Amino acid sequence: MDDEKMKRSGFVALMGRPNAGKSTLLNRIVGEKIAIVTQKPQTTRNRIIAIYTEERGQIIFTDTPGIHKPEHTMNREMVSDALKAAKESDIVTVIIDVSVKIGRGDEYLVGLVEEIKKPRILLLNKIDLIKKSELLPIIDRFAEKETFNEIIPLSAAEGDGVDIFIDKIFEYLPISPPLYDEELVTLHTERFLVAEYIREKILNLTREEIPYSTAVIIDSWEEEENLVKIYASIIVERDSQKGILIGKNGRMIKEIGTRARVDIEALLGKKVFLDLHVKCRPKWRENLNLIKQLKQQALPHARKEED
Repeated sequence: MDDEKMKRSGFVALMGRPNAGKSTLLNRIVGEKIAIVTQKPQTTRNRIIAIYTEERGQIIFTDTPGIHKPEHTMNREMVSDALKAAKESDIVTVIIDVSVKIGRGDEYLVGLVEEIKKPRILLLNKIDLIKKSELLPIIDRFAEKETFNEIIPLSAAEGDGVDIFIDKIFEYLPISPPLYDEELVTLHTERFLVAEYIREKILNLTREEIPYSTAVIIDSWEEEENLVKIYASIIVERDSQKGILIGKNGRMIKEIGTRARVDIEALLGKKVFLDLHVKCRPKWRENLNLIKQLKQQALPHARKEED
């Protein structure tokens, strides 16, 4: 029988509470920085698509926004997207951070997943941060519910248990040839990834409400032989936030640009001229037109064409 017909391929949704470690796991699996990682919750705003291909087949991962109580139109869209991705996937994976106390939010997420009639895998992440004696009761707690087909302890940061997770995915995926070109590791455009890299630096360099009140839009992209000129807008809600992001004598915006440019040049393999401007758009998180523009910027590529 044709080896291509024996491969397994399909979609796996990664779900979890904010800061559970979904993006760290995704980047480790594909070996590249596809999803931004910060210590702040609600980092992921869009479905982040990453592709892992090997001789057994192809796994298309969707890193969904963290499940949380939404307070703005944008946040409601984020949670809705996460649930939609889970329902459309072949396998649903829930990631729980065992280094913090299991709470109502985790129980709520497990309850949502129970209603999705797909193979379900529970990942108990950050086991490197707790003792084995603390882990066993957590495993028993979720095993009693019989919600999940598999329960896998792992450390996304250290890599422990990740291979076991991949093995289990291939056991449950449907038989199918690869759905996308084998050399792809993501379906997102370079423009989207650049906007995310800029947003990551904002998240890491600012505090309080600033990280959650900002968005990044790529306004212009000019490619030359050995240089890419990128012009981007950082959207904020208030003038006071604009002042903080620019900083005294422009120091903050310069630092954001300097740090982002390092990642962008590594991504593009070229020198980068990065021009950042901060713009105030009051209550932009309630602005459906702007939210639509941001979602359009994040849209993935189409599937692999049949020969």
